[in-house]
Amino acid sequence: MQVGEKNYDLEPEVRVPGFDGDAFQGRAAVVQELSSALTAPLVVAECYPGVAPDVRTMLQEACSPALTVTAEETYLDPTTIDTILRPHVTEDRVRGVMFYGTLADLVDQARLRAAARRCRQTLQAGGRVLLYGFGASIISDAIAAIGPDVPSQLVYCDLARWQIQLRYRAGMPNHFWDNPQEDVLRKFKRGYFIEWRLADKLKAGLLGRIDYLLDTNAPEPRLVRGEAFRAGLQQVVRRPFRLVPYFDPGVWGGQWMKEHFGLDPSRPNYAWSFDGVPEENSIYLRFGGVRVEVPAMDVVLSHPVELLGQKNYSRFGAEFPIRFDLLDTMGGQNLSLQVHPLTEYIKSHYGMAYTQDESYYILDAAPDAAVYLGLREGVDREAMARDLRAAQRGERKFDADRYGNRFPARPHDHFLIPAGTVHCSAANCMVLEISATPYIFTYKLWDWDRLGLDGRPRPVHVEDGLSNIQWDRTTGWVRRNLVNRVQLLRNADGVREERTGLHELEFIESRRYTVTTACTHDASAGVHVLNLVGGTAATVTSPTGAFAPFEVHYAETFIVPSAAGAYTVRPTTPGEKITYVQASVRN
Repeated sequence: MQVGEKNYDLEPEVRVPGFDGDAFQGRAAVVQELSSALTAPLVVAECYPGVAPDVRTMLQEACSPALTVTAEETYLDPTTIDTILRPHVTEDRVRGVMFYGTLADLVDQARLRAAARRCRQTLQAGGRVLLYGFGASIISDAIAAIGPDVPSQLVYCDLARWQIQLRYRAGMPNHFWDNPQEDVLRKFKRGYFIEWRLADKLKAGLLGRIDYLLDTNAPEPRLVRGEAFRAGLQQVVRRPFRLVPYFDPGVWGGQWMKEHFGLDPSRPNYAWSFDGVPEENSIYLRFGGVRVEVPAMDVVLSHPVELLGQKNYSRFGAEFPIRFDLLDTMGGQNLSLQVHPLTEYIKSHYGMAYTQDESYYILDAAPDAAVYLGLREGVDREAMARDLRAAQRGERKFDADRYGNRFPARPHDHFLIPAGTVHCSAANCMVLEISATPYIFTYKLWDWDRLGLDGRPRPVHVEDGLSNIQWDRTTGWVRRNLVNRVQLLRNADGVREERTGLHELEFIESRRYTVTTACTHDASAGVHVLNLVGGTAATVTSPTGAFAPFEVHYAETFIVPSAAGAYTVRPTTPGEKITYVQASVRN
């Protein structure tokens, strides 16, 4: 057992000094603040899809409008929206096609103009108007387009994707569909490929001018003034920070995270930890006595250059390209035998710009731990395809060991997994997965003849998988190219620096540092993502004092933005040997 596990911080915060009186907690405090501060005749409450209905009631109480117009009133009819979006939904249970349109594409222009005229009439008569919902700001723009400027104030009602997923599980429908009982995987697909993309595009243009951000993640709302919120985002991109981790069980999940991170012992297992995925995770901003939760994507959308660096922004746009997460099979089961799509395949089939290249860094392992990686020499392609199809039909079990390599896994091994490589973690591994950000593009080839936690067979995509398997990645090639390709770069003055990957086909560079003293790095050229894979704790400092000292603990992932520049990592306890993995985009 590694030392320091009890120090794992489940609720990391970024304190924002100078704005202690700018945040409010609880319905009564939120209503009181908005009642006194929202003085404009037009109040715009833009919402991320999934915000609970009672938020509208609260805002109406605060504003006392003569007229409330919801964004949904301006949408195209449901049949037309369904026709537009159907090619992006697809029949597949897991994957759709990325929708690159905007919310305006789903708005009925005649309804929009009619709503704008109604609002104008009320405003001209001296009444106050509240615009509410996903697309409320589009109505505001339409009002401005048909007459003189009207003083307005903007409240953004925010919500993290993890909370949306929990609400899907509890029966919440997708925004554009009446589907409360639909399979949760299909709901997630509609969010991932359509709704969240539309919402992020709209949000990106609003964050710089909102008057208030309303945190709707918890039952008790929290509110922060726009200036304070933006100051918080500014602080995040100028210092190391952690995301708020979340944990989820799975059919193959294990016990390691439960035991090491102090998680709920009554849960049967934990399979995943999302601890470094800005698309999914949140950030906690602390304003005096109030903690506000905001999606980490707010940082990406509002400060992409400061966070990513100019080169990365030029290449990826406002997307965070590196993902760190944990996979726990300690005391659990094998992951599905799987393969990820090649770049051309993911582009042509799903509209994605790049694919799910990844790697497994072994954080901990039992003596019998292993990783399946690549194919055996001389594998019979047709026989393997025949056996996979038969297993999918339920006619036989698939013999993974007949076709795939099973390599022993030890702590600090690093297995590289470029797209097209058959792979999976076997039982009794604790994996730090370092990968490109697309994260739902797993073609399960064989799932060990089991059901998911919902009692249903998990999706298997044999034909897609067969179209992407690189059949020449057999034992010898895999050993030479994908298993512990460690290159020693430096070993002096208490610092051992090694390049551990990734493969030349993957755009991520990973390095491992084992140190007993201070080691200095520079993120100016592009964001760094790190995890402390050995030792109790590390302290991260700025050589120029640009940010306050920042402490991280064993197994915690943290991000160093490009704007943070140079930083130094040292053991918190002098003389202790610590090990950390650092990932960046290869130039």
